[in-house]
Amino acid sequence: MRVLVVDDELQARKRVARLLEALPDIDVIGTCESATEALAVVARDRPDVLVLDISMPGLSGLDARARLPADGPAVIFVTAHAEHAVTAFDVGAVDYVLKPVTAARLAKAIARVREARRTPAPPPRLPIATRTGTVLVDPAAITYARFDGALVTVASATEQWVTDLSLADLEARLGPSFVRVDRRHLVNLAAIARLEAASTGGAIAITHSGARIPVSRQARRSLGKRLGLS
Repeated sequence: MRVLVVDDELQARKRVARLLEALPDIDVIGTCESATEALAVVARDRPDVLVLDISMPGLSGLDARARLPADGPAVIFVTAHAEHAVTAFDVGAVDYVLKPVTAARLAKAIARVREARRTPAPPPRLPIATRTGTVLVDPAAITYARFDGALVTVASATEQWVTDLSLADLEARLGPSFVRVDRRHLVNLAAIARLEAASTGGAIAITHSGARIPVSRQARRSLGKRLGLS
């Protein structure tokens, strides 16, 4: 994969580029010190992956992500600030890596890009067969799905649909932005506003619409990593 590194700090650019070059099948095509410069390189050289700092003078990394073409590179955000995690996933980042960047964490982010490239993109609208007919739902509008022991309820911020689809079916169709957080729940990463600790040792994921989704103790750590919290 052809990778472009973007960071306004010279030493940060050099470190990330060096770690990337040590990975197999990675070609670092260049480094940029600003998002504006990076957008010009993306248009000219069409890299596969953008490793992009968030806090930079002028255009931020989030601004740059919003200006990328629909068929543009996968984005891995690298930043010292954990508070941008939800926004980063909301704008379609594949991963969110906190500084100081380690070789193992960067390798995991690249692995996620490879997996995303192998995974078919979710359809523009997901057909959900319900008792009253087939409903076409925008995957981005889905906040979570819950198995009640018999059927699965798929929920958006304003509506719910009961379907015969299993959680495993939905997980396969919706792609890597949806995460199984316990045996009965699948949640959209972009819908999570915050995590609260639970007495069980797990957590409660609070969505932007106010839904409370239980997270198992086993899933809590991996979910926190996906959200850039650990």
